[in-house]
Amino acid sequence: MKEQSKERAIVVGVVHYRQNRELADEYLDELSLLLDTAGADVVKKVVQTRKSFDPAYFVGKGMANQLAEMVSEFEADLIVFDDDLTPAQVKNLERKCDVKIMDRSGIILDIFSRRARSRESKIQVELAQLNYYLPRLTKLWTHLSRQAGGAGIGLRGPGETQLEVDRRLVRKRITTLSRDLEKISQQREIRRQGRKDVFKVALVGYTNAGKSSLMNALTTSDIFVEDRLFATLDPTVRLLDDTGKDNILLIDTVGFIRKLPHHLVASFKSTLKETQDADLLLHVVDCTHPYFRDQMQVVNGVMKDLKIDDRPVITVLNKIDVIEDKAKLRELGQEFDPCFLISAKRNMFTQNLKKEIIRQVSEQKVKANIRMKISDQKQLASIYQWAQVLNKDFDDGFVRLEIQFPGNKRGLYYKLIEQGVAVDE
Repeated sequence: MKEQSKERAIVVGVVHYRQNRELADEYLDELSLLLDTAGADVVKKVVQTRKSFDPAYFVGKGMANQLAEMVSEFEADLIVFDDDLTPAQVKNLERKCDVKIMDRSGIILDIFSRRARSRESKIQVELAQLNYYLPRLTKLWTHLSRQAGGAGIGLRGPGETQLEVDRRLVRKRITTLSRDLEKISQQREIRRQGRKDVFKVALVGYTNAGKSSLMNALTTSDIFVEDRLFATLDPTVRLLDDTGKDNILLIDTVGFIRKLPHHLVASFKSTLKETQDADLLLHVVDCTHPYFRDQMQVVNGVMKDLKIDDRPVITVLNKIDVIEDKAKLRELGQEFDPCFLISAKRNMFTQNLKKEIIRQVSEQKVKANIRMKISDQKQLASIYQWAQVLNKDFDDGFVRLEIQFPGNKRGLYYKLIEQGVAVDE
């Protein structure tokens, strides 16, 4: 059987006349990598400088005409824009160029659909795709009526067009998927509650920064690693090795990227909740990338959106085995101090990072308020052994304590709750 040939794509970026042209080229290079991951070959890159976006064609009618000529010249199957297009712009460009028109968000969603493995991630991706494509529906979506069990008979109301039927079917599917996802989210929440007495470290970073490789190095596990964007979608949770009595969980989840589709972020809310519950973040950076500082800003922006930018962060500069210039490594260490320079793939200096994680677990302070009977002197004495009492008040046979203790002692704190000590939240 003959192998199906790859689709040929033209990628288009628009840069504001005051913006950095070099950075625009880098964004198109990244879009080309996304297309490679999606299974297409980029045959032409186009960058246009504009003062404002054209509401009809995004790039203007003149450039749209040029793109139509390029389609013929390079025998392209699709044109992909680095910025999101409106449904009207897609429609106008498709009429003009007579090929499939897509944008960065559509490509990312396509990659996620290919990468999804678990039932949860498959539902999350399909939900994001339907929300993305709903306003872009055309009469080409007749296959949706067949999914509903017929060819439209019994599905149409008086005067209802096929397009309206398709939209109604999509909305119905969105409702069903949302319910399924809510059930899975509740199950995930129960699992999270079972881990509440464990210190959690989340690996965050730009896609393909090496988070899964670092996870393997720190936990001696065998998580799938591939030198492609979005190799990991489903969150992976593993115990950190050789931590003594401390139970420390490492959480690896989906990588971030510039212009991550908001429908995708919304759909992956339950997965990203794993990151939101973390006590410590490892910001993993591919320091060999020419624009890694820009990528770090993107990650910091996503962390702010997720409201996790208030957590302690360890900056991890990865892939140093690729950098031969020792002076450059010293400069990086000084610029991002404090940070850790490692090679996760070759397991270089990861032990130093592990020691720092364990140190931070021990030193991170947790505050809590508890209320217990004064007569329970044995229990009270044990609290003084592992916690610092900041304040103490007596009230009708009870004592209220405001305590502070190291993060690695939280197991004792939760054990106290299990033994019936009332806790003031």
